[in-house]
Amino acid sequence: MLMELSDEAAEFGRTALRALEAAGGDELVQTAEREPARRAELVVPVLDDLGAWDLDPRGSADELEAAAALCRAAGWWAVPYPVAERLCRPAGGDADALVVVAPAAPAAAVAGLDLRLAAVTLDGRRYAATAREPDVPARKSAFVVGLDLAPLAGEPAGEDAEAAAVGDVALGLVLGCWTLLGMLDRAMALTRTYILEREQFGQPLARFQGVQFQLTDAEVERAGVAELAGYALWSVEAGLPEAVDDALALRLAAVEAAETVFRVTHQLHGAMGFCDETTLSWLSRYSLPPRRLPLGRSATQEALASRLGRRGLTGIFGPNAVTGAA
Repeated sequence: MLMELSDEAAEFGRTALRALEAAGGDELVQTAEREPARRAELVVPVLDDLGAWDLDPRGSADELEAAAALCRAAGWWAVPYPVAERLCRPAGGDADALVVVAPAAPAAAVAGLDLRLAAVTLDGRRYAATAREPDVPARKSAFVVGLDLAPLAGEPAGEDAEAAAVGDVALGLVLGCWTLLGMLDRAMALTRTYILEREQFGQPLARFQGVQFQLTDAEVERAGVAELAGYALWSVEAGLPEAVDDALALRLAAVEAAETVFRVTHQLHGAMGFCDETTLSWLSRYSLPPRRLPLGRSATQEALASRLGRRGLTGIFGPNAVTGAA
């Protein structure tokens, strides 16, 4: 079990970061919010040049890790495009993107995109999905719209189909968390820079012990998510039967960490952190869809508890933790 991405995947992630920065960086999401019709135009050519859609996360460990690195890079820049969902597209070419949804109120950040959508619920039921017309401006919705679901005609049955659906759920949840991890990385980086440059009482904010304690608490949360993200990715890669359990555990940790990280980073930025003049404001606002969809904190906790019952997790924090490396 290797918790770190391969050198090749990590380099692909760095290449994606540079390419997205050259394409506009923080301006990508700001322009997309002002001109929602240009969402795809702003991002897709960059991803095409990177060969993003040539990746098959289900095909090999290397491609799965490269997909995770790309999602993390997309999160860093709050890219206004469903990168993880497109990477999770079902095999066979029947859909361009796959979203994991809650059956009671299916929704996704896909407003205004010309994509053929598939959806899967946490219990592995698959649907064809159609995005509704947005009725709320992007500034308030972060491009989230409701979805209409229709059963797939001729959906295969049997153990193989069930295993594939479970794989869809685990992959969709895990890559979505890698996107959120990239947002947490950026929030911490922005705040470190801010407290080093901002002075109060004649010294940088970073010199104050209270600030150091707060930032340390947030970093512990972020680093924990990074570790769990590596484990959950390996769980998907290895095809473990508990991969969905691990994905839900990762999602719960990521959502909880996001609450801490954005609370601390906003506090340390002060009122400025809620103004559009600061990147943190944009990052925080566009972190809400991956934090709330398909389920928020409480619902994710309930879903995980329901799946586990009394048996508990079997991963790195469970009673049967894997201690060796492969």
